[in-house]
Amino acid sequence: MTTARIAGHEFDLTPTVVEAVAGGLEPEPIRDHYVVVRGRRYPPKQVLAAVTGLDRADFTTHQARAVLRRLGLGVYRRQAAGPATTPSAVGPHGGVEAAMLDPYQGRWVAQVPGEVLSDSDSPEAVLVWLRRHHLKARVWRVPGSRATTGSALSVELP
Repeated sequence: MTTARIAGHEFDLTPTVVEAVAGGLEPEPIRDHYVVVRGRRYPPKQVLAAVTGLDRADFTTHQARAVLRRLGLGVYRRQAAGPATTPSAVGPHGGVEAAMLDPYQGRWVAQVPGEVLSDSDSPEAVLVWLRRHHLKARVWRVPGSRATTGSALSVELP
């Protein structure tokens, strides 16, 4: 448990409470920073506002990131899409894209180069999210496992 003092209020927070609250949220678009909760990316202020009931104007992104990091959640800065920096990596984009898509196996995603914007069990839900946020992206279903990627023609025969 972490006790956080935010905007003159004290909150006793646990990772379990944050995960439960975030699980009921539809992630908003990521600008610069994000927190990963159960494999999904959320803006830190969205999560902290939902958990505390505070208005987002009452605290900074830096404060939200610090509180969520103290709870043991992964807090990151969005990276600009670009070529892989590991020349020995195998696969398209040096394997970076495959690693990024692993948490989304079997799900529909809205993707722009180097980033998954949204994910859902249905393509309709992803399209609704894109429209709501006035964004455009490629929508597709990530294969359920790496073994099911490609076609029968791309599978090595014994």
